Amino acid sequence: MIKKLSELALLIPDAKIVGADCDISGIEHDSRKVTEKNLFVCMEGAHVDGHNFIGQATQRGAVAVLTARQNFKPPEKISALIVPDMLGALAVIVPYFYDYPARAMRVVGVTGTNGKTTTTYMLREIFLQAGLRVGLIGTIQILIGDESFPNPNTTPNVIDLQHVFAEMRARKIQIVVMEVSSHALAENRVAGVEFDTAVFTNLTQDHLDFHGTMENYLRAKTRLFDAVSRNGRKGDKCAVVNVDDAAADEILRHCLCRKISYAVKNSAYLRAENVTVRADGTEFQLGIRNDELGINAALSLSLHVTGMFNVCNVLAAIGAALAENIRLDVIQRALENFRSVPGRFERIFSDAPFAVIVDYAHTPDGIKNVLQTARQIATGKILTVFGCGGDRDNRKRPIMGKLAAELSDVVIATSDNPRTENPEKILDDVEVGIREAVGTKTYERIADRRAAIFRAIELADAGDVVLILGKGHENYQILNSGTIHFDDREVAREAITEVTTHE
Repeated sequence: MIKKLSELALLIPDAKIVGADCDISGIEHDSRKVTEKNLFVCMEGAHVDGHNFIGQATQRGAVAVLTARQNFKPPEKISALIVPDMLGALAVIVPYFYDYPARAMRVVGVTGTNGKTTTTYMLREIFLQAGLRVGLIGTIQILIGDESFPNPNTTPNVIDLQHVFAEMRARKIQIVVMEVSSHALAENRVAGVEFDTAVFTNLTQDHLDFHGTMENYLRAKTRLFDAVSRNGRKGDKCAVVNVDDAAADEILRHCLCRKISYAVKNSAYLRAENVTVRADGTEFQLGIRNDELGINAALSLSLHVTGMFNVCNVLAAIGAALAENIRLDVIQRALENFRSVPGRFERIFSDAPFAVIVDYAHTPDGIKNVLQTARQIATGKILTVFGCGGDRDNRKRPIMGKLAAELSDVVIATSDNPRTENPEKILDDVEVGIREAVGTKTYERIADRRAAIFRAIELADAGDVVLILGKGHENYQILNSGTIHFDDREVAREAITEVTTHE
C-alpha cells in the first residue's frame, strides 16, 4: 500500500512537512527493518534515540522521517513530518496507513494482572476446535495460524501491532486473541484496534513502578472496556468480567455493552461449583444462569490443568467463547483436550520421587495462587525458589517474600532478572518480608539462580514439590552485564539428573 506523506500530515493538527511530499510504502521504528520508501519513526526512549539511526534508515531506503523535534532539519533529499506529540501521532497515523486491519477480524482482548496468557491459549484452542483461523498475540509469542514469531512485549507497540494485524489480514485470520497489558492501554498501543470481546481476569499489585498507584493501574485497565463499549464497524460487543475480584464494580461501570460475569464465590452468569483439584487436573460443575433470559443449565468439566487459579482462567475462556457464539459442546471438547501453557504451572517430568514445577508467577497474587495449589497436591514439603525483577516495582518485594515464607516449608531467595540493579540489593528487599514470616523454617539466600535451583532439588525428598517461580517460559536472564541464555526448565532437568544419579 502507498500513501502520500501529505495525506498522513493532514491527520495531525499542527503537523508540518519539511522537504518534498513523497510516496510512503511502510512505517518502521527499527532502522534494521526499513525498506524502500519507508517512513522512519524517530522514537526517543530512555536508552535509545531513533534520530541517531536516521543515516542507517536512509541507506536502507527511507524517504522520510517522523519526529517530534520542532526545529528538526532533515538530511539532504530526505523529508520530515514534524508532529507535536509522537505517541498521539502514531496512534492516528499507523492504523490509518494500514487501513485498520483489525476491522477485518474478530478481536478478543484479555487484560488483568494474572491469567492473561493461559486464558488466551485456552481461547485459541476453543476457536481452533470451532474450525476458525486463529491468531494469538501475547507474552510468550505471536501466532499467526501455526506459525510462531517472537514478541518482545506482552502487547507490541502501535507500529509493530498494526504490522501484525496487517499480516493476519493478509493470511485471512478470522479471530485474534490477545493479551492487553496495562502499559499498552496507558500508552495507547492498541490505537486503531476495534475490540469485539474484552475480558477482565483480576487486579492485584503489580507495575506500580510505571502506574504509581493502584488507582492509576485500574484506570488503565478500564480503557479496554471503554474501547469495547464504543460503536465500531463490527457489532455484538461483549465484556467478560470476574465478579469475584474487588475491582469488578469499577470495570463494570465502563462496560456499556453486553456483559457476561463469572465467579467461583459470588453469583454470576458462569459459576464454578463442586471443584475438585488434583495433581493431574481439575473437575468442576459449570453453572450457567441468566434469570432475565431464563437460562439455567449445568455442565461437567474434567480438565488436565490444575489449581483454583486455572478454574478462573477456564471460566474467563468460556465466557469469551460464548460471547463469540461458540457452541458449548465445542468449548467443552476443546478445554478437556487442553494440556498446558509453557511455563505456567509446568511440571518437569522425571523419575524423581518429588515434583518440580516451573511457573511465571512474579506478583504477590501469582505466588499466592501457585503456592496454594502446590499445597493441595503435595504430600510432603513445598520448596520455593523465587526472586524479584530489577528496575521494577520494589514495593512488592517484601510482600512476595512474606508470602513465600508463609506458604512454603523451605524458601530459597535468588535472582530473577536483576537488570541494572545489584542482585544483593534486591534480595535485601525480599528478605525483609521473609524474615517477618519464616520463623523456624529453612531459608537460604543464593543470588546465583542456577545454584539456587540445584540447592532446592538437592533438598527435596519423596512427596515434596519444588516450585521454581518468576521466569516461566523465559529462556534468558537479564543481567547488568547483558542478557544470557537461562531456562529454568533446562536447569531443573540438569539438577534432577545430577541429584538422582548421585543418590
